[in-house]
Amino acid sequence: MYRFLLTPRWWGINVFVLLAIPFCVFMGSWQLGRFEDRVDSHREAEQRPGAEEQAAAPLGELLPVDKETSGRQATASGRYGEQFIVPERRLDGKPGSYVLTLLRTESGKTLPVVRGWLPQGGTAPAVPAGAVTVTGALQASETPGTDGAHTAGGLPAGQLGIISAASLVNLVPDDMYDAWVTLTKADSGLTAVPASAPQNSGLDLKAFQNLGYTGEWFVFAGFVLFMWFRLVRREAEAVRDRELGLTPDMS
Repeated sequence: MYRFLLTPRWWGINVFVLLAIPFCVFMGSWQLGRFEDRVDSHREAEQRPGAEEQAAAPLGELLPVDKETSGRQATASGRYGEQFIVPERRLDGKPGSYVLTLLRTESGKTLPVVRGWLPQGGTAPAVPAGAVTVTGALQASETPGTDGAHTAGGLPAGQLGIISAASLVNLVPDDMYDAWVTLTKADSGLTAVPASAPQNSGLDLKAFQNLGYTGEWFVFAGFVLFMWFRLVRREAEAVRDRELGLTPDMS
């Protein structure tokens, strides 16, 4: 009754099923692994002392920025140079901008420093003169997916859409750090910008998307198997009916 499984048409169906099910299981397991990694990162972040509980460290000791050093208090010394306005940045739901000033450090490299947040319509304070030492929360360079990042062109001179070494290298000739800091205590007339959590380090929407995709892949694997059994059963019933003479043999 099941000799039909050896026909060319059913060989194609069987090969598809044999490939589709392991692929779906693999993809589901991979998405589950991504979710578990995010859960582990979240637990590690909760168990780790908060950034405010850790002593400030020299910038060089905290680079490159990763999940452990993001948000840590970093110190750097040097002299301020060019200043930029980073528009369309909201704080506590209010529109405004970041005031970003480049700090030419003693190492010879330049560090972007967000001196604070400026409400819409405000005037940025002048750049401090002379040698300075800054302390602020270390942050990784922004990407186009960062909240508030403005990737569209056409910004006026003196404005910056995204805080990253890649965007600044086209504006200044300096050798840039692939990081930036937001001052713990904002300069006069500004409001301190809180540090953001590193990407992929918590149970955010993306983590639960991974969990949802896990379920989808396993459901799809079950659906493929279910449809195969259903097709086999229907074909077997058709063969049996033909053998009993209940339906005409169309072969």
